[in-house]
Amino acid sequence: MAVPEEASVAETGDQPAPAGWVERTAFDYTAMAEAETAATWDGNARVYQWKDEYGDVGPAFEELEVELFGDPESRRDRQTGLDFSKIEQIEVIQEGPQRIEYIKTFADAGIHPVMLKNIELCGYEVPTPIQKFTIPAILQGYDVIGVAQTGSGKTAAYLIPILSKLMGKAKKLGAPRPNPARFQEGIDNVIAEPLVVVVVPTRELAVQIFNEARKLCYRSMLRPCVVYGGVPVREQSGLLSRGCDILIGTPGRLKDFIGRPEVLSLRRLKYMIIDEADEMLNDDWESELQAILSGAEQDVGNVYYGLFSATFPKAARDLAKKYLCDSHVRFRVGRAGSTTENIKQMIIEVSRETKNETLLTLLEEMNGVRTIIFVNSRQAADTLDDFLFNMKLPVTSIHSDRTQVEREAAMRAFRSGQAPILVATGVTARGIDVRNVMHVINYDLPLMEYGGIEEYTHRIGRTGRIGHRGVATSFFTERDEPLASVLTRTLLETNQDIPDFLQAYVPENWASGSKVKFETESDFDPNEVAGAGGCEAGGAEAGGWNGDDGGHGDSGDAWGGSGANDGAADGEAVNSGDGWNQGASDATASGGTWRTEAAQPAATGTW
Repeated sequence: MAVPEEASVAETGDQPAPAGWVERTAFDYTAMAEAETAATWDGNARVYQWKDEYGDVGPAFEELEVELFGDPESRRDRQTGLDFSKIEQIEVIQEGPQRIEYIKTFADAGIHPVMLKNIELCGYEVPTPIQKFTIPAILQGYDVIGVAQTGSGKTAAYLIPILSKLMGKAKKLGAPRPNPARFQEGIDNVIAEPLVVVVVPTRELAVQIFNEARKLCYRSMLRPCVVYGGVPVREQSGLLSRGCDILIGTPGRLKDFIGRPEVLSLRRLKYMIIDEADEMLNDDWESELQAILSGAEQDVGNVYYGLFSATFPKAARDLAKKYLCDSHVRFRVGRAGSTTENIKQMIIEVSRETKNETLLTLLEEMNGVRTIIFVNSRQAADTLDDFLFNMKLPVTSIHSDRTQVEREAAMRAFRSGQAPILVATGVTARGIDVRNVMHVINYDLPLMEYGGIEEYTHRIGRTGRIGHRGVATSFFTERDEPLASVLTRTLLETNQDIPDFLQAYVPENWASGSKVKFETESDFDPNEVAGAGGCEAGGAEAGGWNGDDGGHGDSGDAWGGSGANDGAADGEAVNSGDGWNQGASDATASGGTWRTEAAQPAATGTW
């Protein structure tokens, strides 16, 4: 909440908060803007500093370890609230010319022991469904498309295997970089030559993935960096000049640095990941994304590609067809664009005039839980922020008109609980992962022409993440009629209650208690995504990288093997009418059900 010119912080902040909520804090955005030059940017956070005298593994650094992972007590409590019974029931469908044996534990994958320790420090006890398939696929050298609900662990699904493969080879593959103990800016600068580039649509998601990479790179030679708009280029150039192995960034800033060859070169690039690919592939990012993808100074087949998202529209499929190998594999956790049954979805019919009153009632009932409220415009975010603050609620807001200092301050206040209510526009909050978000409120439902049901999926996925339960409440007005039909189908898919005013949109052939799946524009046509061709898994022509083995490539050295699968459960047959598994014969195999479709078999695994 911004402080009005005529009011001081003391005058606006001394009233008691409603029951269950912490005291509100007034954020002086004007002062933040004035202090921008002295800001401590989130992208400047400490990373593990490798020293020349270290062998293959660096020693533990207790102070940094607590900063990255929290104190030991908090790590033990991290799994509280997880519904493992629900996780084990989630169905995964895989497609591609090869069948990937899924892993049951992280140890099954044969990953680097330092990575296993970092996973333990993160508090990750078992792989999520997307991780069970994606980790072995990447370790075996396949290009991967991962389509999974928001909050399913997609980031770790690609970072864990990629970083694990590189940990044992960083000295051989990485670019020379200065000794941090003796570094003098302007004298010891080097050109950043990352091995991995992760492209994301928003600044907040870039910082979030950077923080995940900081954890998973701990005690290794791999150095992560992040670049995004809103921060002075000079500041980020200084960080890159110290060397960079893992580079996370937004499209505009990455394109900028690619145009500065004295700062950044992609000649050593081995892995290119497009995260939240559906958002990245709208028209606004087309030129930037093409510049980034073509900026890799590598022959076709020498760069591994991974595309990950909760939805996968035609633009994403076209990109896959252009860049991914024919041998790529595709994993879908649930239907593309679907939500999860861990989220209780409630749709409330309101008028524009009663929205605020209904919102206040909801916030009072939820009794102080961390909440995200989505609106459709920057002006609406500011207006609602002001309204809630004047109602004595601890609120902050975030949208694209805010300076980077303001955006980072808002996210820190929300994560820390200082302001447990966050008002946000949908695109700005894309991919944000904050622990213990218990309630998502769509104050404005997304418009059909601006994402529609797929944007709805992304929004409500801020809660109910990776086995946790959550609540999503949406306000439905007469303006939302175009969304009614597909919204009703989404509710039916996840066994949600259908309110009376949406009953008319329930399909005639639907019977109470039946399990339904609906085809959407996000679903794959297996004949549409053929791949770029010319690649074989496990080597330099499979998105892998050359080793000193006579040009035969590398399938993962001692730490990067596919690992053993110590048994597999029979899966359940899947509905073939959803665009992924259409028409053909079935054949059952251990580990899941195969549904053959020309040369594109699919497999499911249910745990």
